[in-house]
Amino acid sequence: MKAIIIDDERLARQELKNLLSAYSEIQIVGEANNAEAAVEQIKQLKPDVIFLDIQMPGKNGFELLEEISGVPEVVFVTAYDEYAIRAFEVNALDYLLKPVQPNRLGETIKKLLNKDSSEKSENKEQTQALNDDDQVFVKDGDKCWFVKLSDIRLFESEGNYVRVHFDKNRPLILRSLNNLDERLNNKTFFRASRKHIVNLKWVESIENWFNGGLMVKLKGGEQVEISRRQAAKLKDMMSL
Repeated sequence: MKAIIIDDERLARQELKNLLSAYSEIQIVGEANNAEAAVEQIKQLKPDVIFLDIQMPGKNGFELLEEISGVPEVVFVTAYDEYAIRAFEVNALDYLLKPVQPNRLGETIKKLLNKDSSEKSENKEQTQALNDDDQVFVKDGDKCWFVKLSDIRLFESEGNYVRVHFDKNRPLILRSLNNLDERLNNKTFFRASRKHIVNLKWVESIENWFNGGLMVKLKGGEQVEISRRQAAKLKDMMSL
């Protein structure tokens, strides 16, 4: 797996590189000391995972994520624990506190490799593109549904699962948002953020939001924030 380390402190980058050298599955293809340089490297090198500091000069780690359209896995590495909740709100894989402990990093790598293996298996099993009129089978525990794709207004990532919003139902399925994004019609289903895919035909209203983003309200009542980067993409895609 290709990895990029993003941290403004050289010694912190070197320490993490030393720790990651114990894992042959992880190939460090780049490093950056600020968000601007990191965005360029992510575009060019297309890493599978980024190890990302939060507090950096200029843009912080969260602002960096708003600048990238790709969706590599994110492992936050920081000296501060107060950002943990926000980190998982942007669907980060893990959150490591400095100084990084080898056994704690080992847990992260195991989680990362397991998810990668699961997604590769999932991609092999399900690669066929889906049309809006297709009906899909959804199972959550003992409950099952056969639902038309166009009736699904929102897909919401929750860890290794995706919550499917249709009618008054909110079942969880063992799928990745990335895999769904590849199979869905992108003229109808839009990747609003790392955590959400919205059905544009269910949009009831849309308004400008903080930092150049958008806030979308769906007919089912859900509200979804679209990041600045994706907001620009949506405006470009939908403009006359």
